Amino acid sequence: MTLPFLDPKDRRLDPGPKAPLHRAIIAAPVCDMRRDPRLDCGVDTQLITGDMVDVFEESDGWARVRALHDGYCGWIPAAAISKDGKTATHVVMAQRTFVYPGPDLRFPALTALSLGSRVTIEGEAVTRGTRYLLTDGGGAIFAGHLREAERHDGDFVEVARRLLGTPYLWGGNTGFGLDCSGLVQLSMRMCGRDVLRDSNMQAATLGTGFDPGAGLEALRRGDLVFWRGHVAIVEGDGHLLHASGNSMQVVSEPLMVAISRIASLFEAPIGFRRP
Repeated sequence: MTLPFLDPKDRRLDPGPKAPLHRAIIAAPVCDMRRDPRLDCGVDTQLITGDMVDVFEESDGWARVRALHDGYCGWIPAAAISKDGKTATHVVMAQRTFVYPGPDLRFPALTALSLGSRVTIEGEAVTRGTRYLLTDGGGAIFAGHLREAERHDGDFVEVARRLLGTPYLWGGNTGFGLDCSGLVQLSMRMCGRDVLRDSNMQAATLGTGFDPGAGLEALRRGDLVFWRGHVAIVEGDGHLLHASGNSMQVVSEPLMVAISRIASLFEAPIGFRRP
């Protein structure tokens, strides 16, 4: 991935001078990435099942990695990665889904996976009329929550709407919790478009900037509105979709209401981009 504004001092995007030790796959449902190998260090972003990483360093149960899909670097628990992994065949397309020990919804779930998680399917089964796909690890997932890996959603705004009500989580970019730029990244990723992680990175690289007009009349569905440290998606019909720290969830709210509220607390929008 080309990083046109890469700052060598930005640890989020610079893995350092070492060559990677090996490539690995995320085996945990959700894996927090931190700037330092400490649990008391804040979470910068998250990885999910099936994400690929290059491993640069391993120390005391931690691994310093770079995510292949967005170039983000940081420390994750070494136990969350596996050197062995088959090519993913399917992607979770529901906000969240459960993995059962067998093809029966009455079984106690083994774990839950986020939207965008990638799994390898090796069979299927039907129980009481419900179809399940069977993973290479022996789990079973409701077939209606998966799609083939080579297919993509066609509308990232609709994907973002699928995440309405998801709790706000700083550093989150999964169906369990999201921040503002995580919502943009995950929604676009489901449409086959890998974009950078943080809102300032997205403001610098995503699509093209434009002047929406004094009354914002040139805004259209799918445009992005940026503040310092925040981004929102134009939903259409005068509304925005965003992971809001005000309501602590992904919400749809009137564009001018959101702009007025944020301006009263912080500032007016500083940029607009059409991805």
